[in-house]
Amino acid sequence: MNKFLFAAMAASLMAFNTNAAEKNKANKPIDIVAETLQHPTPLNLKAFKWTREPQSCIIKDNTIEVVTKPHTDLWQRTYYHFRNDNAPVLQITTAEKYFSFVVKTDFTESHHRFDQCGVVMYLNSDNWLKGSIEYENEQFQHLGSVATNHGYSDWATTAIPADVKTMWYRLSRRGDDFCIENSTDGKEWHQMRVCHMYEAQEEISFGIYACSPEDSSFKAIFSDMQITECMWKAHDGQQPDE
Repeated sequence: MNKFLFAAMAASLMAFNTNAAEKNKANKPIDIVAETLQHPTPLNLKAFKWTREPQSCIIKDNTIEVVTKPHTDLWQRTYYHFRNDNAPVLQITTAEKYFSFVVKTDFTESHHRFDQCGVVMYLNSDNWLKGSIEYENEQFQHLGSVATNHGYSDWATTAIPADVKTMWYRLSRRGDDFCIENSTDGKEWHQMRVCHMYEAQEEISFGIYACSPEDSSFKAIFSDMQITECMWKAHDGQQPDE
C-alpha cells in the first residue's frame, strides 16, 4: 500500500474515533454527584427525576413542595405481609462511591397516621432504603428508617414528640454500605442506621420521597439540599475486645 495513502487512512480513522468518542461523551448523562464534588455548586434540582409522581409538585429555587396522594407507601412483605410500592420518589443517579446527601424536611400539615417524608435510596421495588418521620397520633410519632434487601423490609424506630415538624437527614454512601443520620438544626447529627445494601454495587439512585399510606394527603417541603464529601468517615480499624 502506498505509504501516503496509508497515512491518510490512519489519520481519517483517528479523526473518526475522536469524533465518536466526543459524541459519546456529549450524549453521556452528567453525573451530578461527581460534578458537584469536583466543582461545589448549588444542587441542580432539574437533574432529579420522578420514579412516580405525587399528587402535585412545585420546584422553585432550592425548594421542592410535594403534595402526597392517599394510599401511597413503600413496604415489602415483612410482618404485615403486604407489598406496597407506589410512593412518589424523586431522585438523581450516580456511580460515585463516597458522598453525603443532605436535605431539610418541613411537614407542618402532617396529621394522619403514617404520613411521612424524608430521604430515600431507591433501586427497585425489592431493594431500597429510606429514613423519615411517620406520624402516629397527637402524642408521638416515629423517627425511623427502613432497609429493604431482596424483597424484605425491616423497620427501626424511636418515638419522638408529635409537635416536631422539621427534620434534616443526611444519607452517606461508602461503596455498598450506607448511613442515615438526622438533625433538628442541620448542625448536630445523630446516627439512625448503618446498613449494607446488597444490590448497590455500582450506580445507584437517591433523593427524596413523601407518601400517605392511609386515606390522607399532606404537603411536604424539602429544602437546603446539598451534596458533600462523605461525612461518614472510614472506620479507624479498631477491633472488638477479645
